[in-house]
Order: sequence, then structure tokens, then C-alpha cells
Amino acid sequence: MEKTFRAAVGRWWGPREQNEGEASRHAAPAHAQTQCPRVPAWAAAAAWGSSLLAILVLVAVKLDLTAQFCLSFSVLGGMIVLRHTSSLERSRLFFLLCSGFLTFRYLYWRTTSTLGYNGLPDFLFMLLLYGAELYGIVVALLGLFVNSRPLQRTAAPLIRMPGALPRVDVFVPTYNEPPELLEVTLRAALDMRYPCELLNVYLLDDGGTQQKLTQPDAAKAAEARARADAMRAMVERHGGIYLARERNEHAKAGNINAALTCTDGDLIAIFDADHVPTADFLEKTVGYFQRDEKLYLVQTPHFFINPDPLEKNLGMFGKMPPENEMFYSVVQRGLDFWNASFFCGSAAVLRRRCLEEIGGISGTSITEDAETALTLHALGYHSAYVSEALVSGLQPETFASFIVQRVRWAQGMIQLFLLRNPLRLAGLSLPQRLCYFSNAFFWFFCYARLVFVFAPIMYLVFGLQFYNATIPQFFAYGLPQMIAAILTSDFLFGRYRWTLISEVYELLQSIFSLRAIVSVMRHPRAPGFNVTPKGERIDEDTISALAGPFYIVYAFVLIGTAFGIWKLLHGAPHRDVIIAALGWSGLNLILLNACLGVLYERKQRRAVPRVPASLDAMLHVPPASADKACETEAAPPLACRVVDLSAGGLKLVIPAAEETRVPRNGTATLELFNPAVGRVSRISLMVRNTFAATDGSLTVGAQFADTSVAGMSEQVALVFGDSGRWRAFRESRNRRVGILRSLGIIVSLGTVHAFGHYRVFFGGMLRYAALASRLAFGLTRSLRFIRQADS
Repeated sequence: MEKTFRAAVGRWWGPREQNEGEASRHAAPAHAQTQCPRVPAWAAAAAWGSSLLAILVLVAVKLDLTAQFCLSFSVLGGMIVLRHTSSLERSRLFFLLCSGFLTFRYLYWRTTSTLGYNGLPDFLFMLLLYGAELYGIVVALLGLFVNSRPLQRTAAPLIRMPGALPRVDVFVPTYNEPPELLEVTLRAALDMRYPCELLNVYLLDDGGTQQKLTQPDAAKAAEARARADAMRAMVERHGGIYLARERNEHAKAGNINAALTCTDGDLIAIFDADHVPTADFLEKTVGYFQRDEKLYLVQTPHFFINPDPLEKNLGMFGKMPPENEMFYSVVQRGLDFWNASFFCGSAAVLRRRCLEEIGGISGTSITEDAETALTLHALGYHSAYVSEALVSGLQPETFASFIVQRVRWAQGMIQLFLLRNPLRLAGLSLPQRLCYFSNAFFWFFCYARLVFVFAPIMYLVFGLQFYNATIPQFFAYGLPQMIAAILTSDFLFGRYRWTLISEVYELLQSIFSLRAIVSVMRHPRAPGFNVTPKGERIDEDTISALAGPFYIVYAFVLIGTAFGIWKLLHGAPHRDVIIAALGWSGLNLILLNACLGVLYERKQRRAVPRVPASLDAMLHVPPASADKACETEAAPPLACRVVDLSAGGLKLVIPAAEETRVPRNGTATLELFNPAVGRVSRISLMVRNTFAATDGSLTVGAQFADTSVAGMSEQVALVFGDSGRWRAFRESRNRRVGILRSLGIIVSLGTVHAFGHYRVFFGGMLRYAALASRLAFGLTRSLRFIRQADS
């Protein structure tokens, strides 16, 4: 079957790269080109259709248990062999089809052989579990389709002929973000490499609307006026343009749409308040619009320089791929192949003409970005995804803020599914319908995840059956499918998402998302837009206020597991099923332990995050701060290395022999090559602290001292302007560790970092025990005194 399929698709079989020569697939843009011959759409459709038909025919073939066991493990063995060969990427689709075959075979058996009626409680439980499994299978199969061939676009350089460059308006929407955060984004946007006469940067201040400035609460109105005045002054100082509308209507979408009526650029670049663009952002995005008049969107990844709660509280920031990397490194590229890559709200460029055609950014749902993309795709416009980090942003730092953001995403995508169902929306191609359906349907994971947590406990405690099947049948049908799913996930995403990490993230969200999703399904238009808090600080280690539900779930699973062990030791029937349920419950405890580790919030006192760097530099020390031997003449500069950077300063490493020359609480000038501007920069510093490193060198912490516009421009370019630094940082984190090692990491992290909960819990228990002991002792003495008095 592999040879037939490869013959049908020809060069379409292997990994695909686009550059400037080929006419695109699905009548795609002319800029989407490749050196390989173009594959006709009918050939790709025929290949998919014939392969699916062959799989469905094979799925329905009836085999005895021995033959099924041999078939399943033969296919699985082929996948394992192929997984460890150099030809895997060339045989990518064949590998995915093998996985799909085992999944379809399991689903057919699961549906036709395991749902027998043994009483109403058992049958209802079977249906709940079957529904959760069906959800997982649908998501997996859609994932195989979406990610069958991720598209890697090559660069589309700017066409700089006279009159060829479009005018670009940059929108930075804000509501309540601090001025110092916005100033960095604004300065970086103004410094993007693009002709200044064709570039305008606008701050869209929804915190300074007339509605805010004239609100009934006098104190809040005065605060809003003070903030608006400060914002306007800051914007004008840097050379940007300040805009504020009359009323706060339709949240971020309404803010952008109001700005569309006041501006006239051909293209609109949108950055969230904390999304700082690199100097080459427009150089690497605008060229695609010059090559395709039907292109409405170029989206780039959301790259974050601070850890999310899981990375921070488990101590894994910079050591493992971040949660969003799977979406932006694989899934968006997979969507891009099907012309279904969608707008993510920021770090993107859109064509004004296309937005005006649909009345601006859509506002029916609270995920206005994806809704806008869906509408424009349905009109036949194209999108492009550039898989290079060209912005650096901030993500939620506390678990509560993380949940606020994810609940909004979940509600918005369910709204999109209910109100603008992509399966029924006219104008979309079949692949686009499947892609958008996959994006929305994924967010029902909370139901499946919670069912999988409680399912083994319901059997161990209440005796409710999983399904009518024996252990040998599970080994013939279920186990091969599970192993194939793990292998496929590791193949598609292993470099960007380690095994079981997704399960931890989903379990963390499920308890809170379920209620929100039920609410939006009952009232699809009810959810409102909640801004995600940024730049939060935690002064000391503490347990998240949202930990309570997890304690209840953890206790329930722990008690159920203990009950199952008791049943196993006391000779209960169906020992093989009890053992299987205990293994399942044990895996759930591992995941819950990791969740508890995340819920033990680690202190976060830094106002701004630091990013690693490795830049050679020279530190110029003023003569007054040099040693006495050099007071009469200019002191030679100190050779040093910049090892990290932040919006407020940097860290230097200097040889220990030069320790006496470093000014304590004094000024200095750093001279180094600035990659973002392509020349040497001189940065004024204020030395704040010094300490000796373990290797004998001196580490110096310094703050940026130049607050002028020119000085800030140099500093922002140094810290945020170089896309090469973000590329290197992403590559250092995105690495494959393997399935077993990933499992071991989850076990160890959960055990170590959940200790804070145990310490607090048992410490509280000891305090309550001590209090109870004192009360009992006091009560005993009182009773003894009363008896003595009576006698």
C-alpha cells in the first residue's frame, strides 16, 4: 500500500518546503512556491480517498483473536522499525496511515463488541467512557490529517521597487497595562526596519476612552485621566500616534475597528501590549503580501520570554519545550498546508482591504481573531504562516491568570463552533472545514480528561464496568492502538511536546473549563472578554487559591486506589481487571501529583523577565571610578561578556582580576556589537550589585541609565530586536527526550514539587493535633478539678 500511495502523490510524499516558484495548491497564492513539481489536487484527493477506503475495508474484516493479535502487532512492529530508520520522514504519511488503521480497527471493535447491556448503571457508565474515548479518537484522527505534511515557508524578501512597498499601520491595543510595558513595545515597533514615511505606529488606548474619563466614580475617572495623559505624553515623546475612542464596546475587536476608521495604511500589523517585535518583523512578513493579492494574513508565532505556571513551579523553564511550541511549531504549519492557518490576535499582519470587506475584526465570539480568519477564509482569501519568532511576549505567571486566559480561549472556540459552525459555513474547502472543526473540537478535552480520571475509581469502588471485554481482547485491540498513539504523538510532536505533558496541562484546566463550556453551550452569546493579567509578582511560596478542587479529586483517586488494593489482597474476582484499573489509577495519581506541584506557586519578585545572552563587550569605567594607578590617565576598558538581558538592565561576567576596577553603585558605558541594528552600540549603565561566581569571575548586575529616546532605542534593540536570539533560544529548548524519559521526568517532578503541599498539609495537621492535645489536656484537668470539688 505504501508504494501505491507514494506513486499517487509523487513528491508530495515527503516534507514540503515552499519558496518562490510554484503555483500553489488549492488555488493557493502565487508566492507559495516550491522547487518540486506541483501535485494536482485530484492526485492528492485520490491518494487520500483510496487510502481511506482501503483502511475502512480492512477495518471491517473479521478475525479471530489470535489473527487480530498478529495483525495488530505486525503493524505496530512495522511502525516501531520505521520509527527508528532514517527514511521515516520520507514515509511520513504511510506511518500516519498505519496509526490510523490501528485506531479505526480499535474503534470498530470498541463500537460493535464492547457496549453490551448489563444493567442501566453499567450501561450509562460505558456510554460516558465510550464518549470520552470517541472524543480522543476523533481528535487524534483530525490531528493525523492536519499534521500530515506541515508546510515550511521560505523567506519572501521585500520588493523594494519604487511604489512597490505598501503603507503599514501598526496597532498596539491596550486597556490597563502599565506604561513602562507599553513603552518598550511602542519603541520596538517604531524601530522596525521599514521606510519611516510608510510606517505609522498607533497606541489604541481603551483605558482612555471618554466613557472611562467621565465615569460616575470620581476617583476612578481621575485615575483614568492621569493614565491617559501619561500615555499620550509617552506616545508623542517617541513619535507615535495616540488614539482613544468614545466608548468601550466589543472589547479588543471594537478597539481595532475604531482605529480602522481613523487610519489608511494598506496593511495592519497588530501587537498585544506585551508583544515586542524584532527589528526585522516587517522585512520578513510584508513581502508575502506583495506576491499575492488574495493574501489577507501573515501570522507569526507567539514567543514568550517568561515561564508559564507549570514551567515556573516545576522548575522547567528553558529545560523543556513550552506549552505553546507544539501549536506554533507544528500545528500552525500543518494548518498552513491546507490554507487554514488562522489569526491569533497578535504578532500578525493583515490586509486592510480584506478587513473592511467584512466590516473589520469580527466580534460575535470572544475569540475574535479565529472568527475573523474563518470569515475571510470562507470568502476565498489566503493566509500564510511564518514559523519564526519575530515577537517576544509575556504569558500568565500565576495559575489563576493562566486559567482566566485558557477559559476565555475555550469559551471562544466553543462559541465559534456553535455560532459559526465551520462544517456548515459556505465557502470553505473540505480540508479547511476539517481544520477549523479540529481547532474548535479540541477544547472539549475537559470532559474526556475528567472521565479518564474517575473511570478506574468507579470500577474499583462501585464495580461499574469499563466495557464488556476480556484482558486478551484488550491486548489484541486496545494495547496496540495505545502504543501506536504514543508513537505517533512522539513522532509528530516529540521535539515540541514531551509525553504526558499535554495530559498535565489539560488536567490542570479541565476542572475549571468544564463549567465554563457548559455555560457557553447553554448561552452561546453570554461570555465576556476578560483581559489576562500580566507582570504579576508573588512575594513568597504559596499554594494557589484554586488548589481546593484538586485536593478533592486527589483524595478521591487515592481512596479509590487504596480500596482497589484492598480488594486485590482479599481475593476479589476479576483480579486481572482490578490490576488494569489500578495501573490506570496509578497513572492518574502521577498526573495529579504533577498538578499539585504546579499549584504550589513559587515566588516571583522580578518585575521583568530575563533572557539568556552571550555577547562579547567592553566595559568603559570612568576615571573617577578606576583604581588609583589609572586616575591620571584614561583607564583601558574591561573585557566582559553579557550573559542575560532584560527590559531594565543586564548581567555581565568580568574576570576576577579586574574586580577592583568595577564601580560600586557607579556609572559605566558598555560597548558591544548590536545585532539588531548591525553596528556597535554604546549603552549607559548604572552598576547595582556585584558578586563572585563559583569559577572565580565577577558577576555584575547593571541597570540601563539612559532614559532618552535615543538611549531607549539602543537598549530595546539590544534586548528585543534580534530575531536570531529568539531562534537560538527556541532551538535550545525544543529537543526530544523520548517516551520513557519523559515519563520519568513527570514522575520525579510531581514527587519533588508536590512536596510543598504535603508539608503544608501535614504541618497543619500537626498544629491541629497539638491544639487538640492542649484542649484535651485542659478539659481533663477541668474535669478532675470538678470531681475533686464535688468530693
